[in-house]
Amino acid sequence: MSDAHPSTPPPRLIILDYADITSDPSTTTNISSSLQQAFGGGTSSNSTSPLGIIAIRNIPGFLEAKRAFLPLAHTLAHLDPSYLEDKLSDPPSLYNAGWSRGKEKLGDDAKPDLAKASYYFNPVTDMPGTEEERSKYPASYPCNVWPDEEEVPSLTNFRERAKTLGNIMHGAVVRLARHIDHLAERGVRGYPPNLLFDAMKETEKVKGRLLYYYPLDDDNDNDTTTFDNWIGWHNDSGFLTSLAGDLYINNDTGEPLPPSQIDPLAGLYVTDRSGASIHVTIPEDCMAVQIGECVQILTGGVVSATPHCVRGPRSDWNGCPSPVKVARISCPCFIDSKPTFRLICPEGCTREEVVKAGIGREKVPLLEERWLRDGMSFGDFLQTTFQKYYDWKG
Repeated sequence: MSDAHPSTPPPRLIILDYADITSDPSTTTNISSSLQQAFGGGTSSNSTSPLGIIAIRNIPGFLEAKRAFLPLAHTLAHLDPSYLEDKLSDPPSLYNAGWSRGKEKLGDDAKPDLAKASYYFNPVTDMPGTEEERSKYPASYPCNVWPDEEEVPSLTNFRERAKTLGNIMHGAVVRLARHIDHLAERGVRGYPPNLLFDAMKETEKVKGRLLYYYPLDDDNDNDTTTFDNWIGWHNDSGFLTSLAGDLYINNDTGEPLPPSQIDPLAGLYVTDRSGASIHVTIPEDCMAVQIGECVQILTGGVVSATPHCVRGPRSDWNGCPSPVKVARISCPCFIDSKPTFRLICPEGCTREEVVKAGIGREKVPLLEERWLRDGMSFGDFLQTTFQKYYDWKG
């Protein structure tokens, strides 16, 4: 199916309650069937086509923390560019801490990506890893760069609100990881007990990414007709990604927009096994979790990462140009293990089975061309993946 005409099947987003993920995975009320529907890989017997994403409702404090933090992205994105570059950017970490806009290059001509800006932060610690690890892996273990609240009073409590939301999202992912472990133990021989749970619980490699998507217009030299114009098709290459949903606002005023002013086809899209592009709307009171390629490897393909993108609003979706410049705010939080973690598939499967468990392989660089060998370190896998995406012409 062409990306220009996304499919519109009935919604398939699986929604769990927070009580489900805090339950004992070994009980008779475990949530394995829901996880199978949401994440099931090519090696599973799942008859439906998973989206690689699941939503969780009733996480304590989540909705309040999200509402307190996300709107600050508008304030941040409209600060003086010289302040953002001079005081909030971190070149030594390859812009993996603090402010980043136009540093990523897209397309054959390596044009700077100005469609969105990011503010990266670690919610669990301001100084992750050891001094040696920070020196060896500056992009994986950057120290936080926070705005000076005295210098920028409009961002008072920014740090506190960022850490509150990020820690809530991290904690929910840790609890969900126990259930993914249980599913993998039942699905493949040789899966180490609590492998993912322990890795997610102990890691200091947690990266929040407050994203501001600027209006797609001629001023930013952005294409309003390309399907994946706000974020191109990609897989999450890490472990687990939590998503705080999105917020559409008036770029000029920062005010939230009613649904009537938002293109109904704008937002997050996920590829299913048939190749269809599925529009996924995360309910406002839910946090979502997406599977990364590393978990696909570690579980032997019991769960699969799925390509996804973000589509911007069409300029004439309601029959005439919109008088409002629409911006979008979101905040994913990437929870990964340390760079030295070895990506080893379980003894009960083969490397070929792992890579073939992938979904939408035509949309992203092939996993077998990035996960070069069983036992490759996570850090080396990330570096290879970044290079492949940089060169990707798909």
